[in-house]
Amino acid sequence: MKPKLLDLFCGAGGCGMGYSRAGFEVVGIDRDPQPQYPFDFHQADALEYLAAHGHEFDFIHASPPCQRYSTMTPKHTRDSHPDLLPVVVEILRKFGKPYCIENVAGARKLLNAPLLLCGTMFNLKTRRHRFFETSFTIFSPATCNHSMKQLFVTTKGSNSITAHAGGKSVKFAPEAYGIDWMDFEGLREAVPPAYCEYIGVKARAHLTKHAPDVGESAPLNPLSTPEVDSDLGKVSASRPTLVRQTVGRTNCPPR
Repeated sequence: MKPKLLDLFCGAGGCGMGYSRAGFEVVGIDRDPQPQYPFDFHQADALEYLAAHGHEFDFIHASPPCQRYSTMTPKHTRDSHPDLLPVVVEILRKFGKPYCIENVAGARKLLNAPLLLCGTMFNLKTRRHRFFETSFTIFSPATCNHSMKQLFVTTKGSNSITAHAGGKSVKFAPEAYGIDWMDFEGLREAVPPAYCEYIGVKARAHLTKHAPDVGESAPLNPLSTPEVDSDLGKVSASRPTLVRQTVGRTNCPPR
């Protein structure tokens, strides 16, 4: 039996896909319709759903709206966007379930020792820095490699090409983000699935009695079963050996 993951503020499913690949049964929640979400989806208020159903899940992921903290949002309009991150942080830290909270660089000071992930750590042709607070200790998989060529994914239209380092297009999304099921609307705020696949594998190790990473924190739950252990072993075995770093640190500047 797979552990169940609640994907709050799920969008079109970049994080959800990563957790699914890591072996979770994923349920997505968003206030807006998400026809491209590839898993079980419920249109609802994320925090209300968490209060009513959070106890039914083994792990909780939240990606609250980032516009208030994003450098892509004009400064004079940032205060007009909802500020749900502090509320989500307070709730999940007290909720009693293992969790992960994701957001952009501008929000990192609100997160506790956040882990920075960059697309180049996973051989993706993008940087797309995102920060993650987790309820368990986790290390960076590698250092950033900003010498890698980037591909730029537009959010202006499904076939648009504009002059930006050789052009940018939704067609670059599979190589840049590892995403091939979203249109430009979904890609605007998408998190590359590789980020949460990495976090998901570490989370599953902590949800079982067998935590394969020596030096990391103790298991969070005795959720081990032959099915879970077997599935976890297959996922872990499929991943390359990763370079360990100090939590939340990398050799590249925040973006």
